[in-house]
Amino acid sequence: MAGAQGQGSDAEVGAPPRRAGRVIRVGPAREVKSLAQAARIAANGDTLEVDAGDYMGDVAVWTQDRLSIRASGGRVRLMADGRHVEGKGIWVARGGDMQVEGLDFSGARVASRNGAGIRFERGRLRLRDCGFFDNENGILTAGDPAAELEITGCEFGHNGFGDGYSHNLYVGPIGKLTVSGSYFHHARVGHLLKSRAAENHILYNRLTDEEGGRASYELEFPNGGIARVVGNIIGQGARTENPALVSYGAEGYVARRNALYLVNNTLVDDRPEGGVFLAVKAGDRTLVAINNLLLGTASLESAGIGDYRNNLFVARGDCVDAERHDYRLRRGSAFAGRALPVDAQGGFDLGVRLEYLHPRRTRPVAPAPAQLGALQSTGD
Repeated sequence: MAGAQGQGSDAEVGAPPRRAGRVIRVGPAREVKSLAQAARIAANGDTLEVDAGDYMGDVAVWTQDRLSIRASGGRVRLMADGRHVEGKGIWVARGGDMQVEGLDFSGARVASRNGAGIRFERGRLRLRDCGFFDNENGILTAGDPAAELEITGCEFGHNGFGDGYSHNLYVGPIGKLTVSGSYFHHARVGHLLKSRAAENHILYNRLTDEEGGRASYELEFPNGGIARVVGNIIGQGARTENPALVSYGAEGYVARRNALYLVNNTLVDDRPEGGVFLAVKAGDRTLVAINNLLLGTASLESAGIGDYRNNLFVARGDCVDAERHDYRLRRGSAFAGRALPVDAQGGFDLGVRLEYLHPRRTRPVAPAPAQLGALQSTGD
């Protein structure tokens, strides 16, 4: 992750030069001992390097621009320990551009039952290699249409109050959400990922509720918008609270453009009585579903009018080890090598460029993927 930057090439003529920023070291043995203290003294452009360890009740509000916070020497674990800021969560972020790397957030609880590891309200927030566990919401955003949230290589598990109104990740009507190489699992009754963003790029992730999970939807876009969903493993657990894996437009379309591109995903339905791979509300929307690998009994076409191509059912025996979530096709499977080429649509590249590697990593694939579903490598 990049550190603080000096004056950029796009600086306005006549504008004062941007301050290069300091490096502030944070830890129990440092002069700045807590992130709460760092939040009070940090300025635009600063970089915070935080010593590994557990930080109990270390809650903070961040309003700076071009701020970088990163763990040093191992994981930094922020545990709410009964504390919060502004009745919202462990952190509130409402500055400009903020980057966070290597931090875990757990235990956020507030009176409204919406306590978040991070409450993101304004600006651009970029997270890499972070974890959100046992919060009422992993991340909860406000609704600034100019805000952008980018999540790479992160993990969300066991978040939610348990009433169905809080989720592993709950994104309000912001401008753009990008999630890649991340792992979502075991939401408490709520969804693994719910987004009202105008533009969504959900790429090469694993969203699987797994043994004992009771999540509702694995992936929901309740108000439509642009949803580019490519190369994900999406699995519904046996104890789900809702039969649908992916839901689009259930609460009505409010965005200017509404289009769902569901390409090269592996969709797994473990609901004993059968579930629904895709639920799409009727209306003025575009639906494209190509090269999806289906383990279950429902059909994608039940979602309504759309461009459906090469979405094929496979038996668990066609996968290397479906019981352990290894959904790679066996080399000898009749389905191996049967992917269709996918052209760009709606101004978006829909080709598969990476594949998910557990836990929460990705790796490049060949320029012309041959396999159905999310995983382009095969196995024995």
